[in-house]
Parts: sequence; structure tokens; C-alpha cells
Amino acid sequence: QVQLVESGGGLVQPGGSLRLSCAASGIFNIYAMGWYRQAPGNEREFVAATGWGAGPTSYTDSLKGRFTISRDNAKNTVYLQMNSLKPEDTAVYYCAARAYTGNLARAYEYDYWGQGTQVTVSS
Repeated sequence: QVQLVESGGGLVQPGGSLRLSCAASGIFNIYAMGWYRQAPGNEREFVAATGWGAGPTSYTDSLKGRFTISRDNAKNTVYLQMNSLKPEDTAVYYCAARAYTGNLARAYEYDYWGQGTQVTVSS
């Protein structure tokens, strides 16, 4: 059974940091993992993704420099370090995994999704 389990969300003040984790199990051929987010009333938005071997890393331009994606291949875990958080970063953050190459920013190309973790940036 495939599972993606996110953790690390919560409430943080503007300017603060959070690190999200996503542990994958039951997937035997990961090509890449990524993060998306969805704020109320908005469509799901690509945040970042990383290839699982020597594959590429991709970010949405507006988040470069504040968000960093990393991975631990041995643990089948991907992380999202989020710094200098802003109220507009408030959203449910979803982890996704894919078994094949393609455009890392295309949500429909991901095979598996986690349940999401809430991130709220507020004073």
C-alpha cells in the first residue's frame, strides 16, 4: 500500500520558519517527489520538486530563495524548508510522488499524493 505522510505543519508568525517532511512507503521506483500547496479559494499550486537520483530540482519562481527542497533517499523522505514565511504562504501543503520522468511542475503527472498538512502564517 502506497502512503505519503506529511508532517511539520502548524501555526507560525510572519518571518518565521517551518520544515515540512514527507515520508513515502510502498513505492519502489520513485523518480521525483514534490510539494504543492492550496489556499482557500485557490487552485493547487506547484511549490518545488526534486529528482530522486541525480535528477533536477525545480521551484516556482516566486518562492526561490525562501523555500528549499531536499531529500533523504535512504529514508524515502522529502523535506521543504520554508523561511521568511508570509501570511500569503498560508495553505494546505501536499506532498506528491511520481514514478516517471516529465515536467516536475505538472500536478497531473504525479502518481501519488499525501493528505496534506496545514501551514498557517499569522500573528
